[in-house]
Amino acid sequence: MIIQFVYNISIMKYCIIIPDGMADYPQERLGGRTPLEAAKTPGMDFIAENGQIGVVQTIPDGFTPGSDIANLSLLGYDPNKYFTGRAPLEAVNIGVKLGKDDWAFRCNFVTVNDDIMADFSAGHISTKEADTLISLLNEKLSPVCRAGTGRNESIKFYTGTSYRHLMVYHGSLKMDMKCMPPHDIVGQSIKENLPRGNGSEMLIELMARSQAILDGHEINKVRIDLKENPANMIWLWGQGQKPSMPGFRQRYGISGAVITAVDLVKGIARLIGWDVINVPGATGYLDTDYAAKGKYAIEALKNHDLVVVHVEATDEASHEGNLQEKIFAIQNIDEKIISPILEAGKDLKNLRIMVLPDHYTPIEKKTHSREPVPFAIGGDGVEEGLGLPFTEANAQRSKLFIEHGHELMEYFLRKCAR
Repeated sequence: MIIQFVYNISIMKYCIIIPDGMADYPQERLGGRTPLEAAKTPGMDFIAENGQIGVVQTIPDGFTPGSDIANLSLLGYDPNKYFTGRAPLEAVNIGVKLGKDDWAFRCNFVTVNDDIMADFSAGHISTKEADTLISLLNEKLSPVCRAGTGRNESIKFYTGTSYRHLMVYHGSLKMDMKCMPPHDIVGQSIKENLPRGNGSEMLIELMARSQAILDGHEINKVRIDLKENPANMIWLWGQGQKPSMPGFRQRYGISGAVITAVDLVKGIARLIGWDVINVPGATGYLDTDYAAKGKYAIEALKNHDLVVVHVEATDEASHEGNLQEKIFAIQNIDEKIISPILEAGKDLKNLRIMVLPDHYTPIEKKTHSREPVPFAIGGDGVEEGLGLPFTEANAQRSKLFIEHGHELMEYFLRKCAR
């Protein structure tokens, strides 16, 4: 593949591709290579070899590594200033308007066997099945009045996508507890990882009551018959209150759009005034339609200054500890998204492109970690750097290090050009 970028500063187009959790550690099964090094990635390599590579710290000190913090950083917003919790960002996308005293919680459908968190996604339950169960939870658990407190309180559940949903608490309690993300405790005791702190008693009670409600439901009976993991409990986490952020055009002077299947990323995009482009077949899982995402991204670049394509499949494979699926996802992203966008760059003629994961999700850990992630920038006006393929190790060889992740956007848009 030979692409010649043409330098033209009059009308710029920008594209960022984020393979969620792609960065990883060397694998003994791969002869000491990472999944990125083992995958065939001519598109990513072309960007790196003809542009710049470096590393960026997307998770500031004091924050738990996660897609909420990392993607907020990558889109140019300092989590220290703008992060109020993960669930409120997802609430924005599904149209839930929070009052100033409301608390939003991420609500996972999970599979619990005895006391063990067996599956944080309940077998990637379908949205249709989940919607029925959410309606049942609203019927059985909402509203809630805490007897003897003198406070009127209520909760309501909202359907999201697949296993990812929302609960909103309205009341006078300050929910400043510590909650564990369910994907961080797979294989561990749920009793040892229950919420702790102010308001935790109510959450623990709701999760316990959900087990009795969900366990014998017909949907779960069918799932068990089909040898699929049942959604036999909810797990509440990621709490926070109503967020507020300045618009992206106000900060950077250009328009933006996002392509993703994940409510969290869509919510951030809506908050900063971007268009959210829904792609048929985009699932947020390993079966997502990579080619459709590539086609829609190319079309979106005609009408938007900056287009971000976020792909969740690499992260999902990591959480499952599935090495081959992670390599397969990386190759699909390269072949069906990045390479077609590069090819379209010949016609756009003024394209600048960046590829990077939001955070590490090592296969051996099956969860996120906070090391600085590799990035590659190529295209219009970008000076050639080391001329090396795109790998974690090669990026670390570069002297280019962005210490504060939210500053990478400014570098990409303004400072990386010669």
